[in-house]
Amino acid sequence: MPTFPDTTALVVVDVQPDFMPGGSLACHEGDAVVPGIDALLRARRYRTVVATQDWHPAGHASFASTHPGRRPFESIELHGHPQTLWPDHCVQGTPGAALDPRVDWTALDLVLRKGSNPQVDSYSGFRENFGPGGIRPPTGLAGWLRERGIGEVHVCGLARDYCVLWTAQDAAAAGFGVRFLWELTRPVTPAGDAPTREALLAAGVAIDA
Repeated sequence: MPTFPDTTALVVVDVQPDFMPGGSLACHEGDAVVPGIDALLRARRYRTVVATQDWHPAGHASFASTHPGRRPFESIELHGHPQTLWPDHCVQGTPGAALDPRVDWTALDLVLRKGSNPQVDSYSGFRENFGPGGIRPPTGLAGWLRERGIGEVHVCGLARDYCVLWTAQDAAAAGFGVRFLWELTRPVTPAGDAPTREALLAAGVAIDA
């Protein structure tokens, strides 16, 4: 199996137990991505590999439990923009927040923890969600990749219709060539698949599926 050029990086998004069946925010068939991502990392096809890790403090503003009377999957306005309220998930230091132990992570060059600001959610590996003042603060990942000569990123992981989608969109907006490894992603719900494909195509992202 050929390797990719040194200018191509792999970004593995939020492969964590809380997003697997039985987890607090289980994606549809979330565990189906584990064997393929594990095999891809073991094959050492990428010189640069990044994993993002949802890493929320308890009482995060995106948790429904933080807002009395609200239920998971309701939407509120947060910092002037719509915010889905989620079940408590990926709380710092809990087993559900760990990188999934069924994947061989020894190829990783960087683990980027996101969502640690208690008032700002974070889907993308490249930018936080909207914060105070309606801005989306950068995570620093784009600069980190550029300093290593990366011009293209391939993305996979969970969830297809949220964190992987936003990561791909932001990578494209930052000027990277982007390939979306569709079969190595799964959605929160399959109902999001058609809008996800439309959004990716609109962003100029290649879909590898």
